[in-house]
Amino acid sequence: MPLKENERLLRLDHYEHGIVVHALHALRNDLIGEKRSTDAVDDLLLKTIDAPYQKHKCRRRHEAR
Repeated sequence: MPLKENERLLRLDHYEHGIVVHALHALRNDLIGEKRSTDAVDDLLLKTIDAPYQKHKCRRRHEAR
């Protein structure tokens, strides 16, 4: 029986998402400059860019509980 791979959920706002995408892109460019493989960074960059949005419910301040 194969081990179940653990997953992590990372919640980012729009600004934080942009920082992660730009940081991964910079890392990819550095790896290309060093003529090293970018496969892992490419996969992570695409996963980050394509990550789905999740709307969260905001409870109003005076909403009945």
